[in-house]
Amino acid sequence: MQEILQQVVSVLRGMWKYRWLGLAAGWVVGLASLVVVFKIPDQYEASARIYVDTQSILKPLMAGLTIQPNIEQQVGMLSRTLISRPNIEKLIRMADMDLKSTSKAEQEQLIDRLVKDIKIQNTGRDNLYSLVYRDADREKAKRLVQSLVSVFVESSLGASRKDSDSAKTFLADQIKQYEAKLEEAEGRLKEFKLRNIDRASPDGKDAATLVTEAAAQLRQAQLQLREAENARDAVKTQIASEKSQAAAPAGPAAAAEIPVATPEIDERIAAQKRNLDMLLQRFTEAHPDVVITRKLIRDLEEQKKKEVAELRKQAAAAPSAAPMGGGSTMAQELTRMLAEAEAQVASLKARVAEYAGRLGAAREGLKTAPQIEAEAAQLNRDYEVYRKNYQDLVARRQSAIMSGELDAASGVADFRLIDPPRVTPQPVAPNRLLLMPLALVAALAAALLAAFAASQIRPVFDQGDQLRASTGLPLLGVVSLVLSDTDRRRRRRGNLRFAGASGALVSLFAFGMIAMALLAQRAAG
Repeated sequence: MQEILQQVVSVLRGMWKYRWLGLAAGWVVGLASLVVVFKIPDQYEASARIYVDTQSILKPLMAGLTIQPNIEQQVGMLSRTLISRPNIEKLIRMADMDLKSTSKAEQEQLIDRLVKDIKIQNTGRDNLYSLVYRDADREKAKRLVQSLVSVFVESSLGASRKDSDSAKTFLADQIKQYEAKLEEAEGRLKEFKLRNIDRASPDGKDAATLVTEAAAQLRQAQLQLREAENARDAVKTQIASEKSQAAAPAGPAAAAEIPVATPEIDERIAAQKRNLDMLLQRFTEAHPDVVITRKLIRDLEEQKKKEVAELRKQAAAAPSAAPMGGGSTMAQELTRMLAEAEAQVASLKARVAEYAGRLGAAREGLKTAPQIEAEAAQLNRDYEVYRKNYQDLVARRQSAIMSGELDAASGVADFRLIDPPRVTPQPVAPNRLLLMPLALVAALAAALLAAFAASQIRPVFDQGDQLRASTGLPLLGVVSLVLSDTDRRRRRRGNLRFAGASGALVSLFAFGMIAMALLAQRAAG
């Protein structure tokens, strides 16, 4: 720490040796800064405020039918892209700022300067924008802001109409393209259906499903055929039994032994027993469905006993009945039942043959079905995609047409000039009260820098240790300077002159700041 302080003190002593050079540099920089501050031209600010009204009574009514653009986003984008080169060139012509630009280079400089100086700001409220421009000429600033307001409004309306027309044109082109694609897809789908019309399923089922359904139908028909054959055989057995008993003497005891067949009830009992077997495979004896099925079987058996007893009573009451071929009531009934059973068996055989043929055809078609189904799926997928896109494009074109008509009727937005272009009566720049202290700081910095640079260029050693450290040579001794009274008075007068010159530099800036403050207060009053 002690070494650092010694170095600082040494540097300050060196700078003090060249204090007059630093003071001269400070006066030069200070006077130059004052000249620059007073030579900077005054800047007048022209401004205008525009309110963008995006509310319309038609737009809520047409919600869902038309395309509702984000007006706030459009206006914000417009405010950010308005300062473009074509618009700046248009502003220059409208404000007559190109009259003084004689060369291409001057025009380019003017365009670059306007791009930097023109500001379009959102004032912090909804859709309220401020247009600001500063220039040394008050009238020029006002004319440019007026032109900027016109360009702002015209650009917004023109951009809206251009976007609407471009959207309609694009949608019309896309609709034509998708219409051609849709017709081509429809043609391919029609050719495919005509080519595979004999393999098409009426309800759109695939080949595996058709095979499964055909097999299930065939099994059901075979089961019904077996049931019908069993019923027919039972009727045949009854007829044979009747023929064998026809010649036997009839009597009450004999009538009680007459075998009687009840095929309908037997068939119902057999069906319920099969149902019971299926239920017992899944449920226990206590299940309600099992209990109900057993009760139904018992009821059917009781009904069978009653019918058998009734038929036997009829047979006992007619002991002299003729044989089977003689036309008795029982024989006729059994013959009718046999005919019906034979007809049902024949019908079921035809059904079994038909289902067997369908199953064979379905299994044969299963070999080529995957390729056909894949081709059909591809064609249907392409067709559905084209059809959906076509319908969406037609709907959006209609929305675009209605949106354009809505914009023409109500306008995209209503631009209202809240504050017309105006120019501040007093210059807003430069702020000389702020520049004056900065100029003083620059002068003082120049003085210190000049003294420091001189002390480094031509260093002076005021201590023996510094000389020994810098030269690397042994130091034999130090000779001190003894000042006389005359030298002390001369040095004192020099210090006073230096203090006076430094104070004069600071006082010059202080008086300048006071004068400028008084002038600004008088102008404001």
